[in-house]
Amino acid sequence: MERTFVIIKPCSLQRGIVGEIITRFERKGLKIVAMKMYRFTREKCAEHYKHLVDKPFYPIIEKSMMAAPVLLLCLEGIDAVAVVREMTGSTNGRKAAPGTLRGDYCMSHQENVVHASDSLENAEKECARFFNEEDYFEYEQSNFPYLYAEDELK
Repeated sequence: MERTFVIIKPCSLQRGIVGEIITRFERKGLKIVAMKMYRFTREKCAEHYKHLVDKPFYPIIEKSMMAAPVLLLCLEGIDAVAVVREMTGSTNGRKAAPGTLRGDYCMSHQENVVHASDSLENAEKECARFFNEEDYFEYEQSNFPYLYAEDELK
C-alpha cells in the first residue's frame, strides 16, 4: 500500500467544505491513517514550500496558508499518490475538470482547496515533516475486501 500527503487548505476550512473533501477521499476507498489540525508558522511554510520561496508570488502563498488552520492527512491505498492527484485536478481551479475537487470547489490558482503530494518521494517527506510515528494508526476497514481484487493486493 502506498501513502500520500494532503493539506486541506485554510480556504476550505473557511468555506465549510472540509467534510465534503474528506468524504470524497473516503468514498473513493482511501484509508485515513493520520490526520490532524495544524496552524502554519512562517518557518514551516518556508520549509514546506522551499521550492517556491524565492518566487515573487511566495508571499501570497504564505499569507494564504497562514490565514487559518489547515487539516493534514496521510491517506493510504494502492497507487494513492496518483489517485489523489487525479482527484484533486489541475492546480488552477478554473482549468480543473468537473468532478475533481478543484473543478468542483474552486476558481483560483492559489485558493485551490487542497495540496497533494506530487510523487511518492515527496509524499514520504511531507508526511515525515508533519506527522510523528505516534500520529499513525493501523486498523482494519470493514469494507477493505470490497475495495480491491485479490490479485491487486499481491
